Amino acid sequence: MSIFTGQLPLVPPGGRKGAQKDGGPAVVALGGGHGLSATLGALRLLTTSLTAVVTVADDGGSSGRLRKDFGGLPPGDLRMALAALCDDTDWGRTWRDVMQHRFKGRPGSSGALDEHAMGNLLIITLWELLGNPVDGLKWAGALLGARGQVLPMSTVPLTIEGDTHSIGEDGSTVSRTIRGQAECAVAGRLDDVRLLPQSAPACAEALSAIELADWVVLGPGSWYTSVLPHLLLPELRSALAGTAARRALAMNLTTETKETAGMSASEHLRVLRKHAPDVGFDVVIADPGSVGDRDEFIAEAGRLGAEVHFATVRSPRSAAVHDSLRLATAYHEVFNGK
Repeated sequence: MSIFTGQLPLVPPGGRKGAQKDGGPAVVALGGGHGLSATLGALRLLTTSLTAVVTVADDGGSSGRLRKDFGGLPPGDLRMALAALCDDTDWGRTWRDVMQHRFKGRPGSSGALDEHAMGNLLIITLWELLGNPVDGLKWAGALLGARGQVLPMSTVPLTIEGDTHSIGEDGSTVSRTIRGQAECAVAGRLDDVRLLPQSAPACAEALSAIELADWVVLGPGSWYTSVLPHLLLPELRSALAGTAARRALAMNLTTETKETAGMSASEHLRVLRKHAPDVGFDVVIADPGSVGDRDEFIAEAGRLGAEVHFATVRSPRSAAVHDSLRLATAYHEVFNGK
């Protein structure tokens, strides 16, 4: 009989020890939430050398509550990335469902666990036992048999802040600062978006993965709160600007979200160029149905150094959802220069 001593080894049983170049290109996917999950669901069909670098600025829902109570990274987007990479077996799918399970009390009652995701609690537990967020995610990934590794973009929790501008009753411009991901997500168009603390370090393992990658993929996802933050963290932006890897940007299927109401697809690209003019891209992947200003969009992509690869990537069952096989086909064509 073994006795738990309060410490776990740094590498979990069966943990991955490095990139598998013979299993496809080394790809780093950056983002958060459902957008990153869609990307990972597609990329896992193309390579065994896959790293997800995930935003850590969430301050709403279960993640926000745990962040407030424990003071560490918000686990929700990290949990979703792990679930997207689970092993395609009964074991992997079962543990994925366990990770994604949300507690819900009986009708008329409320409790401390209500709306918490089981995976969030598991990840927080591993972080407390190990004292290291990267090691904790390795163990969680081993439990799911994850086909790739999941890393936080920073080892400290981040806060998103941006400014909004409106016209007052007297015709003057009224500026307001919005703080926090949950508030920024519904604030409408933001200007001068920034991350706090400004001196936050990037995750060292994420920087190494970007340096060794063949391809770095950014997007799709909530533009201001899942995509843009990767270009706002100084060390991560420098790594993206300096990597020898090729860089692909995947566009959203719709521009009509609470974050980007009234913004065209071209304006989405201008937001990235405004905040990170030193980071260019080689290719932009866009569904033809999501781009209304086609000529302007192609021109704006060119200002980022990119060619546009138009491909139908939306699900035939829902125009707002990416289809994994179609998105995988688009990435395959881009990776192979077709």
